[in-house]
Amino acid sequence: MKISDLLEQTFSSLLANKARSGLTILGIVIGIGSVITMVSIGQGASGTITSSIESLGSNLLIVMPGMSRGVGQQVSSGRGNAQTLTLEDAQAIEEQVYGVENIAPLYSSRLQVTAKGANTNTTINGATAAYSAVRNVGVESGIFITDEHDQAKSKVAVLGPTTVSDLFGEDAQADDTIGRTVRIKNIDFKIIGITEAKGGSGFNNQDDAIYVPLGTALHYFAGSDKISNVSVQGESQKILDQMENDITALLLERHKITDETLADFQIMNQADIVASASSIAGTLTILLASIAGISLLVGGIGIMNMMLTTVTERTREIGLRKAVGAKKGDIAVQFLAEAVTLTFVGGAVGVGLGWLASLAVSRFGNMATEISPVSVLLAFGVSAVIGIIFGYYPAWRAAKLNPINALRYE
Repeated sequence: MKISDLLEQTFSSLLANKARSGLTILGIVIGIGSVITMVSIGQGASGTITSSIESLGSNLLIVMPGMSRGVGQQVSSGRGNAQTLTLEDAQAIEEQVYGVENIAPLYSSRLQVTAKGANTNTTINGATAAYSAVRNVGVESGIFITDEHDQAKSKVAVLGPTTVSDLFGEDAQADDTIGRTVRIKNIDFKIIGITEAKGGSGFNNQDDAIYVPLGTALHYFAGSDKISNVSVQGESQKILDQMENDITALLLERHKITDETLADFQIMNQADIVASASSIAGTLTILLASIAGISLLVGGIGIMNMMLTTVTERTREIGLRKAVGAKKGDIAVQFLAEAVTLTFVGGAVGVGLGWLASLAVSRFGNMATEISPVSVLLAFGVSAVIGIIFGYYPAWRAAKLNPINALRYE
């Protein structure tokens, strides 16, 4: 059978019953569109999580106070408070651990802040000049804290954009805010800079914070040399594991702890967090795609149902074709071509629908999506395979019909 004749017969047969063909194609369209949309949502979530973690800095280890947790143990109530790490610990890490490129000790506390009759409760971060580079804190206007500010315990502050809006209004301009004063624990701080927006929500909103010199924060707010955490930036990602081991050994020695399971600190490895987050996001993507794939399976069953109905309706036609010399292979190929055509048309429309749905979710659902060529090709390929698998049995059944019985069929 010529390809041109095969195509002509295929489209003629499908167009003979437009409503049935359209509904069958719709099942494939919904299945393919759902798979592409779900995969794009999963990949977008993965990208968002990874970028959020990496926005904290690169090649990063974060040393935090609090008891470590062993298997079967509960998290210590002291986890995350500023009770077990000191400024001297941070200095020892910088001096004695190999591979440290930069280090940024931090004191953090939530306090009430007032300005011009407005007030807000926000995070006060006592930081050094290195914190800006280590944690990727950019400055939109003004300057960040300097070593001179830290040494002199200067009463200066760098505000996040959310804090600026809370204290000075939504229309406050960064340049106009520089030089103004905010009051923290009855102490006036002069604003010297506004950080770039990074996003976030709740207590994890990096834009809802105020940075003051670490020396100032320890003197006026902490009343001691206890710090909240230490961000350690390594020279490369390859040496982070060795640095983590060295820091652990150093702090155990300084804190006079012989049993590592009783360590009064924890070390968070950024590379491990990114890997874990990516793994979780990947599992989520597979789950979403599997759920959407059920609708694709239903669409395939719809194709088989339609083709079986078609074989029954066209039994006399099949008998006539065989009577004039058509071979079993010709009959099988014809019906298989019709099934594959349905899935290809449905796949093409489904890819477009999935792409539009992903854009709609991104624009109106305030959720990042990412459409990858691999997911589109995979979905389209799956649709073709479904057409072949679910179209094979009806095609085989048509080819096996006895021509004499088929001609007698009423």
